[in-house]
Order: sequence, then C-alpha cells, then structure tokens
Amino acid sequence: MAVKKVVTHPAEVLETPAETVTVFDKKLKKLLDDMYDTMLEMDGVGLAAPQIGILKRAAVVEIGDDRGRIDLVNPEILEKSGEQTGIEGCLSFPNVYGDVTRADYVKVRAFNRQGKPFILEARGFLARAVQHEMDHLDGVLFTSKISKYYTEDELADMEG
Repeated sequence: MAVKKVVTHPAEVLETPAETVTVFDKKLKKLLDDMYDTMLEMDGVGLAAPQIGILKRAAVVEIGDDRGRIDLVNPEILEKSGEQTGIEGCLSFPNVYGDVTRADYVKVRAFNRQGKPFILEARGFLARAVQHEMDHLDGVLFTSKISKYYTEDELADMEG
C-alpha cells in the first residue's frame, strides 16, 4: 500500500461532489488501502477519496474503538437524531480547528470493499467522524459548519 499526498484547501476537488462508485475491483481495494495508510500516517481518524484527489464516493474511518477500520463506499444517511457539538480538525485544513454541531446518532447504509451492502449505526465520536467524511463526498467543507475557531495554543490549554 502507499501513503498519498493529502490535498489541502484551497482546492477545487475538495468542493466538488464525488461520483458514485460503480465498480468494486482491485483498483477500489487499493484506493481504500492507500487511503487508510495515508490516514494513519497523518494521525487522522478518517479520510475521504477527494482528500487525495480522487472524486469517488469512498471513505475510511477508524476512531480507535473495537470496531476498527470501517470502509464506506457510496454511503448514505438513512436516519439521524440528537445533537452534539465538538472540536473538529481536518487533514485538508492543517492547523484549523473549531466547534462543529452534528447529529449524535446516524444510521448509514454503505457498501464494503467487495460491494456488499451493510448498515452502520454510530453514536458520539464515530457518528461525528462518519458525518465529516460524508461531507467531503458531497464537497462540503467542515469550515462551513464551524461556530467557533480555536488556535493550537487554546487546544493545548484545554487538554491541560
């Protein structure tokens, strides 16, 4: 697998809706593996294909819980409820952090790397990460949802 260069803002690819994946082949599996390797290398918890310059509806998420790596191909939100506000960052926006309000619960239908559909129910931080990556697939930037920005010093003070 390979670590890819993460596209940083400003870049048109980050604001362009991605195309539906129609072929589930070795090329898709390599894309997902490269995205995962890139996400880990950059200390992220999620990465969407547009962030490495590929306009395909594919994302990977891993928040460090017992679910492990989750590949999301052509994901769509079926249900969402509740509300949470928390600090987000983005690999495509180095050193930009801010409060973003999102649903606390999401039920998502997606396909795995083999093209098999599955349902993911997520709450809390996982729900936040999934929604953030799905926004990338729609060309929506997290900065459009930030209600308050934080500097790195402010974040360090919060972490104590």
